Amino acid sequence: MSNSIANNNTFITHDFLLENQYSQRLFHDYASQMPIIDYHCHLPPAEIARNRQFKNLTKIWNDGDHYKWRAMRTFGIDEKFITGNATDREKFLQWGKTVPYTLRNPLYHWTHLELKRYFNIDLLLNEDTANNIYDDATAKLQTPEYSCQSLINKMNVEVICTTEDPIDSLDNHVKLKNSHFNVKVSTAFRPDKAIVISSESYLDYIEKLSTVSKVSINSYKSLCDALLLRLDYFEENGCSLSDHGLSYVPFRAFTDAEIENIFQKRRNKKQLTLEEDEKFQTSILLFLCEQYHSRGWIQQFHLGALRNNNARMTQILGPDSGWDSIGDYSQARTLSSFLNALDRKDKLAKTILYNLNPSDNEVLATMIGNYNDGKVKGKMQFGSGWWFMDQKDGMTRQLNALSNMSLISCFIGMLTDSRSFLSFPRHEYFRRIVCNLFGQEMQRGELPKDFDLVGKIIQDISYNNAKEYFKF
Repeated sequence: MSNSIANNNTFITHDFLLENQYSQRLFHDYASQMPIIDYHCHLPPAEIARNRQFKNLTKIWNDGDHYKWRAMRTFGIDEKFITGNATDREKFLQWGKTVPYTLRNPLYHWTHLELKRYFNIDLLLNEDTANNIYDDATAKLQTPEYSCQSLINKMNVEVICTTEDPIDSLDNHVKLKNSHFNVKVSTAFRPDKAIVISSESYLDYIEKLSTVSKVSINSYKSLCDALLLRLDYFEENGCSLSDHGLSYVPFRAFTDAEIENIFQKRRNKKQLTLEEDEKFQTSILLFLCEQYHSRGWIQQFHLGALRNNNARMTQILGPDSGWDSIGDYSQARTLSSFLNALDRKDKLAKTILYNLNPSDNEVLATMIGNYNDGKVKGKMQFGSGWWFMDQKDGMTRQLNALSNMSLISCFIGMLTDSRSFLSFPRHEYFRRIVCNLFGQEMQRGELPKDFDLVGKIIQDISYNNAKEYFKF
């Protein structure tokens, strides 16, 4: 097999998504060579630490990718070929059969961009080409140039920030810190399981947290003590970010006595009311966020997912298997009250807010302006298009809302939020979209044809702002 599979109708061209000379110059001269700071993802640090070599293309590309799984189910592919016991080749051939019918879905762009950037494959993936593409890419994956660490280096990645639960040992992060791998791999503290008190598995989780922290958790105070010890441990191992995945940020007035009673009620396996649930979450979130501020950390809130909708299939396959969607939660009022409670004490840390429902774009784009205090450039961030919104239309809508309601020049840019080692071209995808947006307005005379000015802002959005903001 040759080094490249190609045809005469190359899809991912040099000027892909770049519609005029201004867009093209902005991308090629200013954005394309900037390093990547992937400040939020779900890559398994164990696989980076052991420098995993993937057996074949299905293992690295289809396994765990619920974006692809949802598309295949929609196209009528049997679950056997998605998460079932079919062979890896059979699974990939069914994915290849599906791909032509993902036209106008971001999967079509991502698929061919990743084939091109990692494997130098220009051929369109379909039922006829799938076998050859599988063989060519799988052969390359057997070489040292395609190990996990090599794939990361191939994309000019400078920093990766994974996401770990408070009970994680961080052993793999320690290994990476002491290794010769030249990419910084950090972590973010994700304590959702300690916060969502109504979860069926909450008491089991508290037992695990108690074991890891060596704190007997029999009260709300001892729960906070255990979390403090884990915060210390994460900080000792280089952590400076937190992350929360919530449907919405709750806010309810509470007393300390109420919170203790709620905690004991849950320990006794009694059902909580919505009001009790929200009071508890408010209390523990405020406690944690004040800790983040005191440590100089950055806090992230991913808001708006409606998870595990299909109870039958979630029971069979578990969470994160493709049964989530966009929720229509009310965000503005309680989020404002929560941020205000922290700001009143001058204990509001740098904050990144992400929404999953595009109807909340302007809500978050204006909310961040309420709590910028001039002490830090871009202290409050409206995060990039996330999950269902990290596609061309979703990113453009987020960029336009941010531009209209705040300062896009202070934006910290893109992240992958991915579990895949082949997802880093999404940064290129984002940069091409940003450059095209600015380039179109330059051509129309809505922005000055000043490449020193506009080019600098493009580089800031692509890399410089994140570099300054996170200080990894």
